[in-house]
Amino acid sequence: MDFTHSYREVFPADVLDRYDWLETRNASAIVEATNAEQFGDLVAALRAFAVDPALDIFPTGGNESNTAARLNAGLRDRGWREGSYTVALTAELRMLAYGEDEGAQVLPIENEAASYLIDNIKGRIAVDVEWHAKDGNLDRDLAAYRSLYNEGIIDAAAIITMHRAEMRAWARRLDPETTKFNTSTTTNLEKVTPRLERGDSGGCPVLIVAVCQRTV
Repeated sequence: MDFTHSYREVFPADVLDRYDWLETRNASAIVEATNAEQFGDLVAALRAFAVDPALDIFPTGGNESNTAARLNAGLRDRGWREGSYTVALTAELRMLAYGEDEGAQVLPIENEAASYLIDNIKGRIAVDVEWHAKDGNLDRDLAAYRSLYNEGIIDAAAIITMHRAEMRAWARRLDPETTKFNTSTTTNLEKVTPRLERGDSGGCPVLIVAVCQRTV
């Protein structure tokens, strides 16, 4: 899938300059045109965030790192909420009657096919924060976007993550002995790029915003 560059046209220069960007299907322009309030929220949250080495580079993670918590708070303070999306398959087995005295039997069958947790959703836009988590989370996120888009629930989605190579260089500059960000199998710009190239998000327009050394 080819990447587009509508973010260059719609995001303010001060926000554009502080992050690295990637998108498919003109995601930025679609969010700005169809969900103006949500676009404004995203701009405000990105503008307010700045990397603090004491919080974002050297502490260990946990269920939700300081970085992810702060990025999520920037949206939830503006009305975004965590969402759970479940896909269920419903079927019916009809046992036909045999003989005059026997009625047909209907056996309902329900199976849960998939369940996805979205970090932030408001209106018709979904945003996940993926900060140095297991890179399998990206597969989950993109599969959720594909399903939500196909069902007509969202118009576009975004992932806020990191540019790992830049963050690793920054950490080593501050502490040459650190092993922070050495692990490559985490959620980052480098890992999501090939997933978008091969079309894992289906028809859903997706924007990637990556924290980097300019996010100060």
